[in-house]
Amino acid sequence: MNRSLAARSNRAALALAAALAVTATAAPTAWADQRTPGHHRRDGGTLILVGGGLKDNNDEIYNEIVDKAGGAGRARIGVLTAASVPPSQDPNAADPQTCSNSACNGAYYSDLFKQHGAADAQWIPIDIEHVDAADSDAVVAQVESMTGFFFGGGDQYRYITSLLHGTAHTDSKVLAAIRAKLAEGAVVAGSSAGAQIASGPDMVSGGDSYQALRDGSAPGYFDDATKLGYIPEGGFGFFGPGLLDTHTGTYGREGRAIRLAADTGHDRVFAMDENTAVEVEHAGTPREALRVLGTHGVSVFDLRHARTSVVNGRWNIDGVRYGYLTDGDRYDVRAWRVEPADGKHRFTPTASTPVPANHDAFYSLDNPDGIAYSFSGTARSLTSTTAQRTAVATTYETRPTFAVEFAKRGDTRAWTADGATTVSFANLEVRIGPAAD
Repeated sequence: MNRSLAARSNRAALALAAALAVTATAAPTAWADQRTPGHHRRDGGTLILVGGGLKDNNDEIYNEIVDKAGGAGRARIGVLTAASVPPSQDPNAADPQTCSNSACNGAYYSDLFKQHGAADAQWIPIDIEHVDAADSDAVVAQVESMTGFFFGGGDQYRYITSLLHGTAHTDSKVLAAIRAKLAEGAVVAGSSAGAQIASGPDMVSGGDSYQALRDGSAPGYFDDATKLGYIPEGGFGFFGPGLLDTHTGTYGREGRAIRLAADTGHDRVFAMDENTAVEVEHAGTPREALRVLGTHGVSVFDLRHARTSVVNGRWNIDGVRYGYLTDGDRYDVRAWRVEPADGKHRFTPTASTPVPANHDAFYSLDNPDGIAYSFSGTARSLTSTTAQRTAVATTYETRPTFAVEFAKRGDTRAWTADGATTVSFANLEVRIGPAAD
């Protein structure tokens, strides 16, 4: 993150103090879960959920958020950064070039949205040390004046602490107001933890792919960052078509996404790469429509026909269908179908180039020579060649080693933009199970 844009952090901190002074006499209210009643819904707003690593120069995504919030010169963006640590926990809080805390990050994103044409962008002054502000009528009034919202990254559990009353998991007044604004047409965007918190039940809370395949998942939030954990109650519940995961290709999270979906009984998971977004128009309505924006892709895993088993004490899954969508592609939620973007056409491979060997399917942190986007890279190579109908990638970790088998089906389809390589595909079949060490 370019901290040169964080020079307003001191003003943001003053804004927090001022907002808290206004709300000091407003006692928190124990609200029930404030799901917007059906009779309040109109056409539904837009979600723009980014897989993390959102670059300052990603004009496509920033401009889309501003456009959906009313357009340049009209959009008013409320920035929420409660997933960040508060200033008191940031050793660099006094340095606008290196700070990374709720106030500093709020100023950073507010500046970015103004640079991308928003008429106004304001930090919503809530963090884990100021949770009472989430039930402040003054802060609710600030939210009501906004036409769009952006949730920054960090730790998604801090959003539960600050906006969902922690373990009570009930909407604060501020979250209830944002939920109502979304239902009535506002845009709600987020990156990394700010996207993950849009999840419904069984929101992922941590974990790496290899440990997920080896050990399975468990409800909770764990100090061991490699352990696959999830929050059964979920996040805000804004996103309904399936599970969500973020930082997919750069952290090799495809394995954990599949394992969590299988363990929790979900039929579908959307695993977003960095600097790439799933845009959901008419969110939460029968007209819901998904589109991908950005520089990498979104993996969609369909587990409707998947089967799990345990062989020699090791977990297996087969029958997972895998699609990979890139910029402009759409996904029909009801038909479970990938629809390529305008300008892409069916790719019919003619080259007989073998699929490169892959001995690190999930880009292990322990592998100094690992390659990002390893999992999707093998899949794209398979769809680009006539030499093979299957390809196998294995984990860097051994004892046990897991193997991922990719197989073309009769309905496998791939699309290209340049005529030479696959950029998107649908209906590869994936099997994961133990391999011989």
